[in-house]
Amino acid sequence: MTHAYLALLAAVAIGRLLELQVSRRNQRALQEQGVSKIHEPHFRWMVLLHAGILGGAALEVLLLHRPVIPALAISMGALFTFANILRWWVIRTLAGYWNVEVMASARMGVVTSGPYRWVRHPNYVAVVAELFALPMMHTAWITALVGTAAHLEILRRRVSVEDGVLMSNPAYRASMGTKPRFLPKLF
Repeated sequence: MTHAYLALLAAVAIGRLLELQVSRRNQRALQEQGVSKIHEPHFRWMVLLHAGILGGAALEVLLLHRPVIPALAISMGALFTFANILRWWVIRTLAGYWNVEVMASARMGVVTSGPYRWVRHPNYVAVVAELFALPMMHTAWITALVGTAAHLEILRRRVSVEDGVLMSNPAYRASMGTKPRFLPKLF
């Protein structure tokens, strides 16, 4: 079971590297259209944290001999699957606008379809859920808790930068300004 889990962590790491390639391609295309990248000092920490969670989960499982608890593994596997479905829905919805860095692209149009019908930042919900669920699938709870707490702090700073850029655009503010950031309103 541990070998399958380590293979999953490796597959997620490879997937992230492929996503970075897609992001860079989309960024270049946006920059060719006059969209500028916004300086965001916390991005490198986000990248390091994501890699650290993958590595930390592997090390915690191997060095601390974390067991697989079937009920936990199944529920966290379901959360991980949901998070990835949501992430890919976001990527598909944003298409050529999707990238991993903050870009001043709101003047290109405001995306209000897909998960953006309900919230402003569905990708962050998916990533937080994924980064918590992935270590917990094999009871790497230290990595899950510390990684999630650190990620929430980095996200707090990143969302502040991103919302500042997005909300400065009147079209974005009119379309998205009243929507919640992360979780849809139930009523």
